[in-house]
Amino acid sequence: MDLSALKEMDLDDIVDKLKSSGLLGDKKVLIKFGITFGAILVFLVIYYVFIVPVVEEQEAKIAQMHENQSKITEISANTGTLQNFIKKLEPEYQKNSKLFHSKKEVEDLYQNISKFATINGLTIINLKRNMPVPIHKGSKTKPDGSPAPPLYFKIPVEYTIQGTYLGYLKFRRALSKSSKVINFDAEASTVESGDTSGLVKSVGTISIVGLPDDYS
Repeated sequence: MDLSALKEMDLDDIVDKLKSSGLLGDKKVLIKFGITFGAILVFLVIYYVFIVPVVEEQEAKIAQMHENQSKITEISANTGTLQNFIKKLEPEYQKNSKLFHSKKEVEDLYQNISKFATINGLTIINLKRNMPVPIHKGSKTKPDGSPAPPLYFKIPVEYTIQGTYLGYLKFRRALSKSSKVINFDAEASTVESGDTSGLVKSVGTISIVGLPDDYS
């Protein structure tokens, strides 16, 4: 039976056809018709109220399942590409993570200089962190005349320490083993005049670099 066609039928047309055929005068026929019609109505109610929503829900779940499977397949196919991309980026990341210092790491370095000097029996006469110096690649201005952003910042730290030459060598070695890159820009050591204990005074400047976002 075509249920959609049955839904579109006009009830008056059905009654007129039954009257013209004389079936409405037969009580048995009317009872059968009533039972049949009632059963159809009950079936339609059950079908459209209970069955159709369940079927539509199942279809939606199946569609979602197919979509998820498609995404999983796509992700799986891209996993190898992503892993290769990460491997290519890792050396560059390691290089940059050792080269650039955050503000917190600059504070740590400042404290380490004092710590390394004390551990090796040195006396700090002067320890000064200078202002960050912007380093540009090429022109410092854009074509429109506005300032060009720096490529990175150079942060100089000046120090003057006094102690034994061996202590100074140990101090310098401790700094050079830092996990971050430290540049020794200048250093000069002199033996204290008239001192017979081997004390030296070392004056030096080290520098580190930081990203513009941290020091602009």
